[in-house]
Amino acid sequence: MGRFADIAAEVANKTNEELASEISSLTRLKDNEINKLAPAKPDKEKLLQLLEIVNSATSENEKAVRLKENIESLAVTAIKLVKVLV
Repeated sequence: MGRFADIAAEVANKTNEELASEISSLTRLKDNEINKLAPAKPDKEKLLQLLEIVNSATSENEKAVRLKENIESLAVTAIKLVKVLV
């Protein structure tokens, strides 16, 4: 498992606020930005899943394949993330 997946498993029982804090510790986003981007706990879990794929130690092609495999469940999260970055 990657570090994002490990953290996702570890924080599965944490509160929504604690989860936002964990995500912000792994990204350049602040807690309030995480909460705006992913207000509910399931949204944050999808964000962690997306981050795990993007930051995995695999090749860009392998990342693309994993994203394609999960696009239906991660598309909204990816769009929201890009909007925060633009």
